[in-house]
Order: sequence, then structure tokens, then C-alpha cells
Amino acid sequence: MRTEEEMFRLILDTAKNDPKVLAVGMNGSRTNKQVPKDSFQDYDIVYIVESLDAFVKDQSWIDRFGPRLIMQTPEDMVLFPPTRNGRFTYLMLFEDGNRIDLTLCPKEQANTWNEGDRLAEILLDKEQLLPKLTEATDQDYWVKRPSQAEFLDCCNEFWWVSTYVVKGLCRNELFYAADHLNENCRKELLRLLSWQVGADHDYHFSVGKNYKYLPDYLTNEQYEAVLKTMDVSSISLAWSALITLQKQFDDYAWNFSQKNGLVYDRKTAEKVMKYTMNFNDSH
Repeated sequence: MRTEEEMFRLILDTAKNDPKVLAVGMNGSRTNKQVPKDSFQDYDIVYIVESLDAFVKDQSWIDRFGPRLIMQTPEDMVLFPPTRNGRFTYLMLFEDGNRIDLTLCPKEQANTWNEGDRLAEILLDKEQLLPKLTEATDQDYWVKRPSQAEFLDCCNEFWWVSTYVVKGLCRNELFYAADHLNENCRKELLRLLSWQVGADHDYHFSVGKNYKYLPDYLTNEQYEAVLKTMDVSSISLAWSALITLQKQFDDYAWNFSQKNGLVYDRKTAEKVMKYTMNFNDSH
């Protein structure tokens, strides 16, 4: 596997030797001093270019980065419609395990190349096109103190979608039930847990994309309890996961509301838990 030094040299030499590349920026985890380094970190690179046409029409130029295991070009996709923001992106995973997410940005968008993201650094600027940046920080991604309305929305979403899970399980529609449990209910529990640990640590940190760093702030007991809700490989296990998830959410929501001066609609929570148990008992 090529080293970090080799990869940066390749990325910068490619830009330096091509007059159509005017500047190079980087964003993402490699600009974040709080993130532990490992071999899976992407190189999130932005090339500010004279024009996209020359780079997109003949894509053989990207071969210089090395043999690819797989590549995705979002702007070319149909099933997953791209943003069409005037840029073009190559998501490249190489055979040696390195990955470069390379975005081509037209020079007309040079002033907004990082789209306001403060996790950004300028690596090369041939013509001083790019605006000066402050030191890279992940502050925009820190857990934020929820308002009363946000807290209520989180709770309402959890309990409302819980009834979808019940319906799916009663119909023996495991895919339907598991999808709502995983994609809605558990995500709201993780959101709630992130608020809780945020309050405990004065909201000065990020739990990362998809809550990946959240386990670092949980006790072993809390972590194990969440894991127990992840086995939904059968109807009976999904029932157990839902009931356990509801109990955890209710406990966390009540305690969080009490400590932070928020109103929690516990009557609705109790009614939904009773609704769940009634249908579970009948099956």
C-alpha cells in the first residue's frame, strides 16, 4: 500500500504538471486533527480547473493514480441522481487499498470550492485564486444542544414509527419492520444518545458520520444495550429488539428531559409501549 507521503506527492505532482489544474484543496477527515489516522481514510481532494470538459471527455488521465479496484462517478449515474452543481467527481478505490475522492471544480466556483466546510485546507494555489482559510476545525459538526421543538420531534418520530414496526411484525413483513426499526427508530435513539453525551461534555465534540464515534462516549452497559437491538434476523428477535429499543428510548428521553429542562410527552410513550406489548402478546 502506498504511503501517505507517496499519495500526496502523486496528487500534487499531477496538479503541478497540468496547466489546466489551477489549485488543489482538501477536505474531510484528513484535515481533522481530532480523527485518528488509519489506512482507510479517504483523500478528499478538490482540483480547481480551467474547464471540466477536457477532464471529463477523456478520462484516461486518472489512470496515473494507479490501478483501480472500483470507481464511481456520481454525475454519470441515473439510479442515484447527482446534485448537478457544475462539478464532477471521481470516487476511486485503488487495488492497493488507497482511496481518492477527487472533485473537479470549475474556476468560476473557486471562491466556494469548499462549500463553506471549515474542515478544509489549501494544498496548492498556482494563481492565488482561493480565499484564505482559517485553521481547519470540525466545529460545524459538533453535537448541538437541542431545542424543545427538536427534542419533541425526535421523540415523536421514534414513537410514531414504532407503530410501523409493530404493523410489519404483525403481518410477518420482516423486511418492512426491520427497515423502519433500523432506519428510523434506532437512528432517533442514537440522536438522543448523542445529545445526552453532548450535554455531559459541554457540546464540544463530534460523534462523526453515522454516529461512528458515539460508542467512545457510552458506558459498556449502554453500548451493549444498543447492540442487543441490532439482531432483527427473525420476527421474534425483531419483537425483542423493538421492545428493548422502546424501553431504552423512554428511559433516556425522560432522564435527558429532566436534566435539561425539557418537556417529554411520556404519556404518549407509555401508550405506544402498551400498544406494542398488546400486539406482541397476541402473537
